[in-house]
Amino acid sequence: MRKIWFAPGLLLMLVLGFGSLTPPAEAQSETPTVSPSDRILGKPDAPITIFEYASLTCPHCAAFEKETLPKIKAEWIDTGKAKLILRDFPLDGSALKAAVLARCAPPDRFYGFIETLFASQDIWARGSDPTQALERIAKVGGMNDQQFQACMKNDAVQNEVLAMRLAGEKQYGVESTPTFFINGKKLVGAQPYEKFEELLKAAAPKA
Repeated sequence: MRKIWFAPGLLLMLVLGFGSLTPPAEAQSETPTVSPSDRILGKPDAPITIFEYASLTCPHCAAFEKETLPKIKAEWIDTGKAKLILRDFPLDGSALKAAVLARCAPPDRFYGFIETLFASQDIWARGSDPTQALERIAKVGGMNDQQFQACMKNDAVQNEVLAMRLAGEKQYGVESTPTFFINGKKLVGAQPYEKFEELLKAAAPKA
């Protein structure tokens, strides 16, 4: 993985304090491709790939997780037709900390942490500093105090999350959360299941 040559504090200030580093008109229109560091929900060889750019403090992202993803999972992911890859696009410092926590977890627990963080969003994302609430979630997920503290100080993971956000913005034109790419087709917002179904059927291999 390419190393990010920014001090974490400076990069965080640029990304979360001053917004876009590239004006939207200059954003490129590439589409994401699977990388070795991606966390995959579903079978890695599933023919349809759903990329989700999300912020863990975004209520619309939480609504998608609760209302729409279970249907997509049952009909498309669990059946081997599609896989989902969540990529972090933190909109604030609390979302950044939560994203770092999830990525410190073993890969097979990543989506369990994501589900828990979205389900408890109203609890940990309310205040200015979510650290104590995130620590309680970490303990439930199997992290001890030392592991949690080390995670929160892990500059490499923090830079990975911020680089993911920058790539989403600069390479793929992501401007808000959630934003999805379904085999390259862009879909913005927590749309109803029927809209996802339409794009998923269009992306499905023809018999």
